[in-house]
Amino acid sequence: MQWLECTVECGRDTEEVCQRLAELGVEGMSVENEEDFRSFLENNHAYWDYVDEELERRFAGVSRVKFWLADDEDGRAVLDRVRKAGFAPAVGVIADEDWENNWKQYYVPIPIGEKLVVVPAWEDAPADGRLPLRLDPGLIFGTGSHATTRMCLEALEGLSGPEKRVLDLGCGSGILSIGALVLGCASAAGCDIDPKAPEVAMDNAALNGIGPSRFRVYAGDILTDRGMRKLLGTGYEIVLANIVSDVIIPLAPIAREFLAPGGDFVCSGIIEGRQAEVAAALREAGFAVVEHQCQEEWHCFRCRAE
Repeated sequence: MQWLECTVECGRDTEEVCQRLAELGVEGMSVENEEDFRSFLENNHAYWDYVDEELERRFAGVSRVKFWLADDEDGRAVLDRVRKAGFAPAVGVIADEDWENNWKQYYVPIPIGEKLVVVPAWEDAPADGRLPLRLDPGLIFGTGSHATTRMCLEALEGLSGPEKRVLDLGCGSGILSIGALVLGCASAAGCDIDPKAPEVAMDNAALNGIGPSRFRVYAGDILTDRGMRKLLGTGYEIVLANIVSDVIIPLAPIAREFLAPGGDFVCSGIIEGRQAEVAAALREAGFAVVEHQCQEEWHCFRCRAE
């Protein structure tokens, strides 16, 4: 089946446009608005330090409504009513398979470090001797393509071992925890503020033959929830945090509580310009920075308790 993707440029008053389109029989609308985009960034800035410039350009000066109609007699009748009402939508045609599969072209196997290759679930693993880490990319952060994730996985290559337990704070898709288990760690636990994370991470673990006996994931905020911290326990040989600087700084003393003596804390997601501030917070929490990596404009620290 084919669909008509219709776009109406409408200035700032998108609400009135949506109401009028609904009266004309339009359903399934999507609003793209620079003002809403800026408001969303401002109200959620604690979750990132960086927004892609291309994304900002896409929303610059934008105020439009998109809607989709079946490419059949009924859909074209609605489109005709929309046009007769004075709207002039730009119209494109999309097939069902475009919706379902076109996004997959952007995900390919990604070699990381010397041992791992991140493989999309629908692809065959390259026959190059690397350990495949299978992943079904979704809406939750963590596909292996970002420098922060790569640096954490590279650090894990040198840290992983058969007796080690891993804690992943802000686990997202589960890629770091699963990577540690693929590299031979005994068990892992993850925690994320996103309530979808446990299901996504466990589904990705299952793609790698990893079940709940080795991996468990929780949804919660460890910065404010002492019960969650108690549930996660202590004595981990490796603690990971691929988040943002504004979370890593208050997290540093809590991360130390999770570690076993001689354990390693790996933190990444630190944008250029924030590394000195994060390093100072780590030292204040009693850590010594053992290794400092930088890729592109991102920094990663490997630390041990002094």
